[in-house]
Amino acid sequence: MPVRYEAIDAALGLLADRAVALDASVHLPRIGCGLAGGTWSRVEPLITERLVRRGIPVTVYDHGD
Repeated sequence: MPVRYEAIDAALGLLADRAVALDASVHLPRIGCGLAGGTWSRVEPLITERLVRRGIPVTVYDHGD
């Protein structure tokens, strides 16, 4: 089953709401990529739109291949 970018986008929106409520930063791997088969060029803009533009500090970890 291919990665569902709309599902990632929706989850990031919920995560953003929670991070704002907790005044928290977000740390995550390159979600949706690797085993899920998605591409970072499609996921990164979702993170930027949902989290970074709301002022939430985000750290993305790249664990390599």
